[in-house]
Amino acid sequence: MDVRSKVYTYHTSVKWTEQRKGVISCAGKPDIQVATPPEFKGHEGIWSPEDLFVASANICLMTTFLSVAERAGLAFTSYESQAEGKLELVDGKFQFTAIMLKPTITLPANADAAKAKELIEKAEVNCLISNSMKARVSLEATIR
Repeated sequence: MDVRSKVYTYHTSVKWTEQRKGVISCAGKPDIQVATPPEFKGHEGIWSPEDLFVASANICLMTTFLSVAERAGLAFTSYESQAEGKLELVDGKFQFTAIMLKPTITLPANADAAKAKELIEKAEVNCLISNSMKARVSLEATIR
C-alpha cells in the first residue's frame, strides 16, 4: 500500500448540548461528551479539547509504534504511555508549548532493547499528529 500518493479526509461533528458542553461524533463511532475544562470555567469529568489534543499525540505514537514494530518483527509484551501537555499564555494567547510522551514498552526475555528504543524513536519521528502540531513533542521511553 503506497500511502504517500494518497489524500485522506476525516470528518467529525460537534453539537452544543447545554452550558459549556457538547458532543463530538463521527460516522460509525461512539459519540464523546466534551466540555470546556474546569480551569476555563468548564466541567469536571468530561473530555476537553485540551485532553483530546494531548491524547491525539499519545495515541498516534502508540499506533505508529505498533506499525513499525510489526514491520520490524519486534516482539513486545506490553505498551503503555503517559502524556503531559503544557498549556501556556504566549503573547496574550493560550497555546500548547510542549507535550511529553512517556511510553513504557515491556519486552520478553532476551529481546533486543536497543531495537525497541530505535523503533519507538522512529515512531516518534514519523507520528503524523506530532508532525502536524506546532508544540514541541518530546519522548521519554522506558524499555523493560
